[in-house]
This record gives sequence, C-alpha cells and structure tokens, in this order.
Amino acid sequence: MNITAVVGVTAAVLTTSCYVFQVAKSWKSKHTKDLSMGMFLTLLAGTVLWLVYGIMLNQPPIYLANGTTVLLSLSLVFLKFKYG
Repeated sequence: MNITAVVGVTAAVLTTSCYVFQVAKSWKSKHTKDLSMGMFLTLLAGTVLWLVYGIMLNQPPIYLANGTTVLLSLSLVFLKFKYG
C-alpha cells in the first residue's frame, strides 16, 4: 500500500469512527436534545454525495467510509426522532 492509500484509509477511519462515539452516547443516554437535526441532515446529504462520488471513481476508501458514515448518520437521525 502506498503512502497516498495509507493517508486515505487513515482519514476515512478517523472521520467515520467519530460517529460511533456519538451514536453510542445517544443510544445509552437516550438523550439527543442538544444534537442539531439541521446539521445531521446536511451532513447526511453531503455524505451520500461523497458515497456516490467514491462509487463513481471506484475508490474503496471513499465509498466504504462514507457508506458507513451514512448508516451512522441515519442512526443519529433515527435516535433524534425517537428521543428528541
């Protein structure tokens, strides 16, 4: 794996994994009042576009990370509706 791929994979893992912590916290606390629905919906739209872009370029670090982020963002939107 070349340095460009290492940087891409590392960036993908770090930026995607941050959502795991928020989903876990929201799930455990059953509290989402302070989460901005507008921010998550905007992020979700942008992430879906990144997912499509990664698929179009056939770049696994882009489409795998953004596909995971889409799922995590949808989880947070669901929890926001459920607990917010």
